[in-house]
Amino acid sequence: MLKIGITGGIGVGKTIVCRMFQVLGIPVYDADTRAKWVMQYDPQLKEELQEAFGTAAYTPEGQLNRTYLSSVVFNNPERLALLNALVHPHVGTDFEKWAAAHAAAPYVIKEAALMFESESWRQMDEIIAVFAPLDVRMKRLLQRDQHRTEADIRAIISKQLKEEEKMARAHHIVYNDDKQLIIPQVLALHEQFKSR
Repeated sequence: MLKIGITGGIGVGKTIVCRMFQVLGIPVYDADTRAKWVMQYDPQLKEELQEAFGTAAYTPEGQLNRTYLSSVVFNNPERLALLNALVHPHVGTDFEKWAAAHAAAPYVIKEAALMFESESWRQMDEIIAVFAPLDVRMKRLLQRDQHRTEADIRAIISKQLKEEEKMARAHHIVYNDDKQLIIPQVLALHEQFKSR
């Protein structure tokens, strides 16, 4: 089965592109959502996270303490790297199980903002990068995430791989720049992947 990765920085429109593939009947694995699920329910990962970040990584009721973890890793590159090094392999295993359960599909998609940073691109046959210029992304994000300031958004973007590098490493680019229609781009890719 063909495994297609979709990546791109915050605000480029990965989710809307993935929804289009879903409308076409293609299963989509959302790595961010699944990472939260795995962090909550994988007993081995829970143990690893508590060992690395202390018992405060989970509430007394056993729920993942995202606020605490975010505060520990956000401005600490070493702690963030440790968190990612613990979580990403478990998400990779979860994806493989999920993909096997969708073996009847012509292909599957994994959406991950950190596709290259997490090395999960290695599980994929091909990568689609979604691109939008920074000014378009900022406008979208300020409307969508009203709890964030422009400085917050720039801080998030600065921690992600540069867009130019993502574009250079991808096999396909979907332009979501408010100038080109994305539906024809997605349909063309769908036909290409289906024909394999």
